[in-house]
Amino acid sequence: MGPLQGVKVVEMAGIGPISFAGMMLADLGAEVTRIERPAGDGLAWGASPVLDRGRIAREVDLKAPGGVEEVLALATEAEVLVEGFRPGVMERLGLGPEACLGRNPALVYGRMTGWGQSGRYAHTAGHDITYLAISGALHTVGEPDRKPVPPVNLLGDFGAGATYLVIGVLGALLHARAGGVGQVVDAAIVDGAASVTGILHGFLELGAWRDERGVNLLDGGAPFYDTYRCADGGWVAVGALEPQFYRALLEALGMADDPELANHLDPATWPAIRARLTAKFAERPRDAWHELFADSDCCVAPVLSMREARADGHNRDRGVFLDVGGMPQPAPAPRFSVTEPDAPRPAARPER
Repeated sequence: MGPLQGVKVVEMAGIGPISFAGMMLADLGAEVTRIERPAGDGLAWGASPVLDRGRIAREVDLKAPGGVEEVLALATEAEVLVEGFRPGVMERLGLGPEACLGRNPALVYGRMTGWGQSGRYAHTAGHDITYLAISGALHTVGEPDRKPVPPVNLLGDFGAGATYLVIGVLGALLHARAGGVGQVVDAAIVDGAASVTGILHGFLELGAWRDERGVNLLDGGAPFYDTYRCADGGWVAVGALEPQFYRALLEALGMADDPELANHLDPATWPAIRARLTAKFAERPRDAWHELFADSDCCVAPVLSMREARADGHNRDRGVFLDVGGMPQPAPAPRFSVTEPDAPRPAARPER
């Protein structure tokens, strides 16, 4: 089941974003065949047991006679192929867009790279952090006058990379189904990372954002949109941006009548507000604050670890996490009212 039921996808095994893209397509119901290199020749099976879930896995030696033809045959029967190699690698293997679209003109050929298929850095190595650096996104994350902080690889590899690849593939798939014409989708992390900063570029040009980190409304610069340490060393996240939510926060804290906390949208008041909130949240343990704010519109939540998030009441209510083959992991997202996907299958060992 799932909205992509019946869609056949060939995934050339890779790390990070291409695995995540394959997982997303499989979670949505596509029949994804993951082409693995022989054991000992690069990636090892089971390296990403969550990201590799839900696929058919086949071990193919692309350097052996018949290996390339085997993949071309699969691409001929598929609607989508996705790969995450450096530009030119698939062409040298004999599996580039010209070869695959020559066999299957309606094929959607998705390419996932950091720098993209063109540009001066296209043939150089990089990682999530370098793509974010060039896009301007990394500059926005961190405290003022401190070094930029890598947001793990969630923003680049998965948010700006794999997610944009899947969006592009689905758009091209609609086009191919309507007219029988396939195409290449060139998804680059640097493109996606620049795209997700679009709202900040708009604010910047309107004079509502400073091109510095940690001093703005949404980057921790505002004291009512930040994290605070609690008495037990835990943390709470506060997001009381709008006046009605900020007012609710102050009322819950017993600080609504304090004139020093008024005019919260005036940056001149932020140092005083931050000092007062820092002292206040240090008075109680994290979970005590969670109990106080759980059913309110104060926009305050505990900062949970990944293990804690699995046990959170809301996450349990919605089934945000599930067990696949004995391993807790995030459930497929988003949800569908009609074409609900089946539960994911565990990562499969490659068939030879």
